[in-house]
Amino acid sequence: MTATPPTLTPTDRLLAALGGLVAGYGGLAVAALVAVLVRPEAGPVPAVGDAVVDRTPAGIKEWAIRTFGESDKAVLEFGILVLLAGLAAALGLLALRRPVAAVAGVAVLGAVGALAAVTRPDSTSPADALPSLVGAAAAAVVLYVLARRLTAPRAGAAAAPDRRGFLLTGAGMVLGATGAMVLARSVGSTRSEHATASRNALRLPRPASPAPAVPRGAQLPVEGISPFVTPNRDFYRVDTALVVPRVDADTWQLRVHGRGVPRERVFTLAELMRREVVERDVTLACVSNEVGGPLVGNARWLGVRLADLLRECGVRPPSAGGPADQLVARSVDGMTIGTPVEAVMDGRDALLAFGMNGEPLPFEHGFPVRMVVPGLYGYVSACKWIASVELTTFAAYDAYWVPRGWAAQAPIKTESRIDTPRAFGRATAGTVAVAGVAWAQHRGVSRVQVRVDDGPWQDAELGAEDSRDTWRQWVHRWQAEPGRHTLTVRATDGTGAVQTEQRQGTMPDGATGYHSVVVTVDPA
Repeated sequence: MTATPPTLTPTDRLLAALGGLVAGYGGLAVAALVAVLVRPEAGPVPAVGDAVVDRTPAGIKEWAIRTFGESDKAVLEFGILVLLAGLAAALGLLALRRPVAAVAGVAVLGAVGALAAVTRPDSTSPADALPSLVGAAAAAVVLYVLARRLTAPRAGAAAAPDRRGFLLTGAGMVLGATGAMVLARSVGSTRSEHATASRNALRLPRPASPAPAVPRGAQLPVEGISPFVTPNRDFYRVDTALVVPRVDADTWQLRVHGRGVPRERVFTLAELMRREVVERDVTLACVSNEVGGPLVGNARWLGVRLADLLRECGVRPPSAGGPADQLVARSVDGMTIGTPVEAVMDGRDALLAFGMNGEPLPFEHGFPVRMVVPGLYGYVSACKWIASVELTTFAAYDAYWVPRGWAAQAPIKTESRIDTPRAFGRATAGTVAVAGVAWAQHRGVSRVQVRVDDGPWQDAELGAEDSRDTWRQWVHRWQAEPGRHTLTVRATDGTGAVQTEQRQGTMPDGATGYHSVVVTVDPA
C-alpha cells in the first residue's frame, strides 16, 4: 500500500502555528538556561532589546519615557516577545510546506540574537553568542519534530495528520521547556543571591563629614507637595539596562586610568570605605525630564570624593594644566558617561556613592557604587554600577549619548514645578495652597514666583534651604475665585538669573520653559 501525504485542514494550520509557538517557547527556555551559565545579559531578549535601545532614534526614546515612564523597558521586552511569537507562528505555518526554509528562518533569528549579544558594549567573550545559538538549535529541533507529526505520510488511503501525536509531543515539549525555564530562574537566583548577600552584609561607615541636619522648614506642611527627601522606592530610574546588573560588592573593583594619569590605580569597595567618607544631600535630575515632569529627586548620599582619588592618581584638572578635560565613567553593562574633569575637581561634592538615604545603594540605583555630581544632568554625571574611570578629552571620545544627539556637556537648568493643585484638578473658592519644588543644583534657588492667569507675578513663600545642591519647596496662598484659571510658576537661581520662559524640548541639553496647570475653582 502506498503512503500518501495527509490532507491538511484549517485546524491543522492552526496547530502548525501553535507548534511554532511551542518551538519558540522551547528555544527561549533553553537560551535562558544557557544565559545564566554564561551571562544573563547575553540572553536573546535582553541582547536584542539593548540593541534596539542603542539604535532607536532619540525622539522615540523620549516618547517612550514620557509615555511609559519607568515601565518603558518592560514594554520593550513585551514588544520583543510579541514579535518573536508572531515570527514563531509564521515559521510553524511555513514548516508545513517548506520545513527546510522554516529551520533556516529559526537559524537566522538565532544569528540575530548572537550578533546582538557579542556586539554589546560589555561583551568580552564569544561565549555570549551561545544562548541564542543553542536556543535556536533547540527551537529548530522542536519545530521539525512537531511539523513532521502533521506532514509525514502515513500508510493507507485515508491519510491524516497525527494530531493526537502532535498534541502529546507538544505538551511534553512545553513541560520540558517550562522545566528548563524554572531551572534557569533557580540558577540565576542562586547567582544573584551572592550579590544580594553582599549588599545585605554591607555595613555603611559613619561619615567623617556628615551632612548637616535638614533644616526645620525645608519640608512645608502642604498636602500634595513632593517630600523633601525622596524615598528610595520612589526615586526615578532612567537607564538603558534591561537586566539590572547585580554586582557582588566583595569582588567589585574600580579602575582609574587614561590620559594624564601617571599612577593608575584599582580600588576595591573595602578600600573606598576606609577612606574619608562624606555624606551630602544632592538633588539629581534627568535630562529627559519634561517641564513639570517627575524625573527629579532628592536623596542623602554617602561616599567618597572622586576628586581625592583622582589627585592620588596624579590627575590635574585642565585649569591646572592637566591634559584631560573629560572623565569617562564606564558601567559594568558597558554604558559610558562623559563628565567634565573640571566639574569633578572644582570643589563641589562629586561623589563615588555607596549609600543612599541611610542604606546601601539599591541595585536599581547602581549598587555597589555610582557617581553623583551636583549640578549636572545624570547622563553626563551619574554613572551607575561604575567599573572604571578613564581620563581623556571631549575631542577624542564621545560617550554613549553624544552620537545620539545629546550635548557633550549639560549643566542643570533652573526649573520649577507645581505639585498641587494637579493639572485639570478642582478646588474650592477661598485660600488654596499652590505649592511645589524648584531646583538649580550647585547654584541654589533664591526666589519663586507664581502668576494667576495674566496677572502679576507674586512671590511665593520658600521652604528653608538645605544646600545649593538640593531642590527647594515653595508655597503660594492663592485667594481663589470661581472659574477656570491658569497657574504658572518660575524660579530665580542663586546667581540672580531668572528661569527662562522660552520653551525648548529635552534635546539636546534639557527642557526649558514655565510650568503651568489649569484648575477649575468651584464656588464655596
